[in-house]
Amino acid sequence: MKKIIYLTVFFGLFACSENPVKPPKKLLDEKTMENILYDIAILQAANSNAPEILQANKIEAKNFIYKKYKIDSATYHQNNRYYAAEVNNYKHMHNRILARLEKHQNAKK
Repeated sequence: MKKIIYLTVFFGLFACSENPVKPPKKLLDEKTMENILYDIAILQAANSNAPEILQANKIEAKNFIYKKYKIDSATYHQNNRYYAAEVNNYKHMHNRILARLEKHQNAKK
């Protein structure tokens, strides 16, 4: 019984040690991915609070992001999936994004 427990723990440690998602062909660096997620948060907030401004300026959030960062939807989704697979790192990215949003909000006051 002890051997089974040790083997389970041993394989569990190795299974969790690496990112289960392979890096995409066009891997965006972490800072760029963080900037993309920040911009998405800003655009979603703008769309929720004042969608008429985005419509008047003919800004569609997804296309804006793709053009700004010169990526396509597949690249974005593959990179988002890759970074999300590293839960702790992804959490830290989101915490930095929240801090930036709060700083931006406080600067407006």
